[in-house]
Amino acid sequence: MIDDEGEQLGILSLQDALAAAVERGLDLVEVSPTAKPPVCRIMDYGKFKYQQQKRAAEAKKKAARVELKEVKLRPKTEVHDFEVKVKNVRRFLEEGNKVKVTIMFRGREVTHPEFGRDLLKRVSEKVADIGLIEFFPSMQGRFMHMVLSPKK
Repeated sequence: MIDDEGEQLGILSLQDALAAAVERGLDLVEVSPTAKPPVCRIMDYGKFKYQQQKRAAEAKKKAARVELKEVKLRPKTEVHDFEVKVKNVRRFLEEGNKVKVTIMFRGREVTHPEFGRDLLKRVSEKVADIGLIEFFPSMQGRFMHMVLSPKK
């Protein structure tokens, strides 16, 4: 058993431990139930829970948030427009976000999915130094998607 100042009190019976906790006006908390004998601590349980919540909130705030950004292209996108879109993809990857590249087919363009695949391949080659293909190109209706993630 450990008291509220962090000093060990030794091995006590349950009744003695509870009496010591009540005497100090605090709670008896089982810290390590799997140890032989189980380790208990005298502490203010409400304060302990509050501190745990604060630590969890701080850890969550510091955790990296990865967003999924989307860049849309068409099979007949011109060279300059393509370069601008690739530049945006690079910027998103450098910021640490994942990027979903979508090819939108209109009308009869959907009969030539190879144009979309070629476009996605060009995008992945342009950003190969900073990004990896996480989800390979797939066709869903009139859209072809590919997801890129930043290299660690």
